[in-house]
Amino acid sequence: MMMNAIRRWISLLTLMLACGLATAQGADTVVYHIDNAEQQALKGLRNIRNHLDVDPKAQIIVVTHAEGVDFLMEGAKDRNGSLYAGPVSALKSRGVKFEVCEITLKNRGLKQDQFIQEADFTPSGVVRLAQLQHQGYAYIKP
Repeated sequence: MMMNAIRRWISLLTLMLACGLATAQGADTVVYHIDNAEQQALKGLRNIRNHLDVDPKAQIIVVTHAEGVDFLMEGAKDRNGSLYAGPVSALKSRGVKFEVCEITLKNRGLKQDQFIQEADFTPSGVVRLAQLQHQGYAYIKP
């Protein structure tokens, strides 16, 4: 019984050390959650750009669902009339992944070909968010 407790403690310490080494090596792993493009997209894109300016090795995935997918649609513009496609493309070239929820597409009658080429698709936005968090991604909702 005492041996099992010691083994569990050693396993926990090993896991903590491995997590610490991954963090010490630099690259943040972060998921940005956008479910309302009007309220969050512009701010989120700015946050991501700033994040990469400080930590260029960060691995960032943007998961969108509900009205959050709107900024990734062809021709989508921010409240200032600027296309979102430019900033999204610039971030994609820096390694950021943009994922659109396929359940949202079905519920809103949208098609994949209505989205900019930088958009990837995931079966469920909320499931993807949970999976990434279980994999150790930090969660940010702008």
